[in-house]
Amino acid sequence: MKKCLAALLLSSVSFHAYADIFWRFRNPDGTTKWQWVANFSSSVLILTLLIVMIFLLLSNRRAGRANRELKDIKATLEDRVARRTASLIETTEALKSREEYITNIVESMPLMLIGLNQRMEIIQWNQVAETSTGRPIASVLGKNLWEAYPAITLTPDQVAEVLQTKKTMAIKHSQRDQYYFDITIYALTDKDETGVVILVDDITKQMKAENKVSERDKISAMGELASAMAYDINLPLQSILSSLLNAQEKLSSNEVSAIKSELLDTLKNACFSGKQASAIIQNLLDLASSHHHEKAPADIKVLMDQSINLAGSLFTDLSGLRFGDIHITRHYHEGLPHIPCYHSELQQVFVRLLRNAFHSLNKASHENPAINIEISEFYDSLWIKVQHNGKALSPLEQEDIFQPFFSISDRDPACPVEHRLSYSYFIITDHHDGQMSVTSDEKFGTCFNIQLPLV
Repeated sequence: MKKCLAALLLSSVSFHAYADIFWRFRNPDGTTKWQWVANFSSSVLILTLLIVMIFLLLSNRRAGRANRELKDIKATLEDRVARRTASLIETTEALKSREEYITNIVESMPLMLIGLNQRMEIIQWNQVAETSTGRPIASVLGKNLWEAYPAITLTPDQVAEVLQTKKTMAIKHSQRDQYYFDITIYALTDKDETGVVILVDDITKQMKAENKVSERDKISAMGELASAMAYDINLPLQSILSSLLNAQEKLSSNEVSAIKSELLDTLKNACFSGKQASAIIQNLLDLASSHHHEKAPADIKVLMDQSINLAGSLFTDLSGLRFGDIHITRHYHEGLPHIPCYHSELQQVFVRLLRNAFHSLNKASHENPAINIEISEFYDSLWIKVQHNGKALSPLEQEDIFQPFFSISDRDPACPVEHRLSYSYFIITDHHDGQMSVTSDEKFGTCFNIQLPLV
């Protein structure tokens, strides 16, 4: 009961306080000071408006700053968009120009170009392909290669192998003296799809021209060998004929018994010349039948000694010098390695050099004919020098001696065909990847230099 009375009393006090919230604006007699209320309300309103105005000013400043930033961003964005657009346009034009350039290259290529995808369908077909096959690009795009061009000398297995291994394949297809083609197949790889490119190069004109040059060189070499052979065989044949004529004249006389010894000498010379002619012919037969397709190691010193012995049986002029009368000096360095070579060909080169020296010494009528041979090793090469003191070569002869007899020239050849060494030069430079040269003057004689690689 007491608690209820206390609560009721407290409630009445609180209500009374709330009901008199304007007690500060009342007069002692209980009347309200409305002027004060108006002044207080105006002050509160002014303060509120002032605060609102301050917030509005601050918000306006932030909005202005944000607006300026937005304008700057807009201007920057427009500039970036303009630059990016210009860059894209430039890139597009560059790509278009590059594409046109590549297309122009493909169309201007002097060989047939065919592009295939993984399904071996044609995706590229240049102008040469159109001209060569008579099929325009519109009629072959998307078709299988062998359906569009059945005459192509390729098989699907070859193209499939390139697609699988990603290795370039080169194929030569030819029909002698009719057509020659070089075919290259290589794979293109990207992230999306892998295809192949086929290049077909028609080299018929080039090969025919090269074959003509090769045939001319072969004919030139045959002419040189035939001329040298005729020259070498003619010497013993002339000696035999002279001996026989001399014997015939002496036999026709009445003093046969008195000239018996002279007849025997004449017949002996004729037999010697006959053996010499037979040796020359046998040497040519050995050369023709001794070619090997693979090189074999050889001791150059042994080949040179064999060549000197062979030259002794081949080169003799009964009216002049004999090869056996020439003083030969040999300087062979110790420990010379064997080199890979074609034995018979190098031996013929050495024999031809000794033959040239023999005829030069025979023309000079030298009192002390001599040939100096030196073989040495220098770095990765073997050097061979054949020097003699016979008749020197003129500058024009030095120019011509290694040239084929039928080579084109604007002057008459200075060196006769039977004394040229173009075939020997061909053997050294082409078959053995070496070098060959000559130096000659009256004071120091003539020296032929040969350089052969050790491997």
